[in-house]
Amino acid sequence: MQQEVSRRSNRERSDTTRAAILDAARGLFVSRGYADTSTPDIVSAAGLTRGALYHHFEDKKALFRAVAEREAGAVAATIERETANDLTPREALKVGARAYFDAMGEPGRIRLLLLDGPAVLGKKEMMAIDAAHAQRTLEEGIAEAMAPAAPDAATLSAMASLLSAAFDRAALDIADGAPSEIYVETIGTLIDRMVSA
Repeated sequence: MQQEVSRRSNRERSDTTRAAILDAARGLFVSRGYADTSTPDIVSAAGLTRGALYHHFEDKKALFRAVAEREAGAVAATIERETANDLTPREALKVGARAYFDAMGEPGRIRLLLLDGPAVLGKKEMMAIDAAHAQRTLEEGIAEAMAPAAPDAATLSAMASLLSAAFDRAALDIADGAPSEIYVETIGTLIDRMVSA
């Protein structure tokens, strides 16, 4: 019993340390950018040692990837929470689009996921992060909305990729001050035309 408690407390300490590193890194990556953030800055902001950072993350890039994954997971969780109600597949896609725009409004998220993410990790790695979070649910939503005439897997993936790119572009424009309602309505029209084809 004592061993189990000890293992649990070690795991809890490890999780707490990891979260502190991620939180400090996120704050610095958002305020300074990836290139201008050093690992000594991160450990100083977290109140930890470099040894603690390197125990959890291979290097700064791996840490950035973990921050990006956590952000993408938070976006996906927001979309899933908002679309959990009793909605038709088409309504769920539209509500999910609005939820995406709202989630991307979190300060720093645009920079982390749409600007620095592709520059630091590369397009393929960011696509893999997206595929592990929102892309899969977007593909499922499109397939359900188009049922029973849903396209083959390759076409479905291409449709989700293109729609995702439209969401990202809209999020960038909204972050630059464009009115979100225009984009919500326009994405809704795009979804209506796509799923009724």
